[in-house]
Amino acid sequence: MKQETQATIHPLAQFAATLQWSDVPAPVQRRAEDLWVDWFGSVLAGCKARPVASITRFALSQGPAQGPAEVIGHGGVTSSPMMAALANAAASHVAEQDDVHNGSVFHPAAVVFPPALAVAQQIGASGAQLMAACVAGYEVGIRVGEFLGRSHYKIFHTTATAGTLAAAAAVGRLLELTPAQMQHAFGSAGTQSAGLWEFLRTAADSKQLHTAHAASAGLMAAFLAKDGFTGAQDIFTGPQGLAAGMSTDANPAKLTEGLGTRWATAETSFKWHASCRHTHPAADALQQVMREHGLAPADIAQVTCHVHQGAIDVLGPVVSPTTVHQSKFSMGTVLALAARFGHAGLTEFDAQFLAPDTVALREKVRMELDPEVDAAYPQRWIGKVTVQTTDGRQLAGRVEEPKGDPGNTLSRAELTAKALRLAAYGGAVSAAQAEAAVQRLWRVQEWPRTEHLLG
Repeated sequence: MKQETQATIHPLAQFAATLQWSDVPAPVQRRAEDLWVDWFGSVLAGCKARPVASITRFALSQGPAQGPAEVIGHGGVTSSPMMAALANAAASHVAEQDDVHNGSVFHPAAVVFPPALAVAQQIGASGAQLMAACVAGYEVGIRVGEFLGRSHYKIFHTTATAGTLAAAAAVGRLLELTPAQMQHAFGSAGTQSAGLWEFLRTAADSKQLHTAHAASAGLMAAFLAKDGFTGAQDIFTGPQGLAAGMSTDANPAKLTEGLGTRWATAETSFKWHASCRHTHPAADALQQVMREHGLAPADIAQVTCHVHQGAIDVLGPVVSPTTVHQSKFSMGTVLALAARFGHAGLTEFDAQFLAPDTVALREKVRMELDPEVDAAYPQRWIGKVTVQTTDGRQLAGRVEEPKGDPGNTLSRAELTAKALRLAAYGGAVSAAQAEAAVQRLWRVQEWPRTEHLLG
């Protein structure tokens, strides 16, 4: 392999290749553990879903019948790390309960934990090594998402694109890539990054393919780099690189801003409602109005959601949802469920997304671009609604941080309860198995070796 001088190495590759768990401040370590437990619940909630089952069948048909890596929620089934990562990443993203980083509009857990866990199980990495690798993946993926900017997200699903580099960073750290090798891994990951929003218009299954592909392609990029395979050396800003092909407002400074001092991992939010994050601010603001004024759903004549352009771009095409998953991208459906049940959760979507009362309320909701909300986005996701009541009142609601954001976060007790609730919803394991696994996951940094999560 051609030897690069240190000066040619991008700082992000240097950072990802050398990060140690001891380099991560204690509060960020605790947040990483929170995100780890939160992710586990999402995998168990989604592992039996129809599109995930299809991807899992494919993965198991292509990989070894037995291997070092666990296919979570399938009764002890194992395979190669690549195939396990493919299946587990698909499962991570279907319930719409996995984490999100606001500034990058990126869901790190779904593309970082599955490949990192699979490789850690293969090589026998310690829990601390696993978590250091995952933090490297979060920091890289979030910064790539911020670098690509708002124009990228209008067309591309950032979790699918930036996620490929996040996966490469996490796996590359576990494989102990040199900084030069990590840069090659980034080049190979970036050239494979893909994922378009068009699937929402027809309720297609592509979102699960996006995370499956990102996780497995990033894993492959890291293993290839370890073997001497070379990748583009300026995948970010080269004349035919990511910025050139996927963005009109890319900001290269975002790739290294505060690297090693600003921990983007700790900025990551948890999801409360089981829906697209763009719906959460307005849902929380509507609930605030209903609580403060004692409103029932029948009292609502119209709801205007004052939103950022990203919400309109992603949610706007979903006018009349026909599937449960598509309904999670319908602002009207999410607000209707939140108004009716106090929480737009998994069971509410399954049983009520097309119920007459939900549809009637859905049709009373509209979105309107708000300059203040749009200017704050994506760093802040302000929730603003105006509610017209059936008796003629006009009421305003506003939340500065939706539930789950760092300033309005979930406690460890709430995260444990959420993970167990998601596990129960998925039905793949018993309550006792889920409880035992979650308690073990909280102690991940103590593990001498990464074993199967469900034993």
